[in-house]
Amino acid sequence: MCSQTPNGANASATLYSIIESAKANGLVPYDYLLHVMNQITAGNTDPEKLLPWNVNLS
Repeated sequence: MCSQTPNGANASATLYSIIESAKANGLVPYDYLLHVMNQITAGNTDPEKLLPWNVNLS
């Protein structure tokens, strides 16, 4: 196990899940994460709109 603490393990599992969900929906994980961060920075924080299956990056 690579995590030092249970909280670290939970954070890693969450990030892995987000990345795999992006890939399962045909998205490049880096591009998806960049899109989400840009949207949040711009004030667009509706979680439903930021889910991988609701994002179209093309």
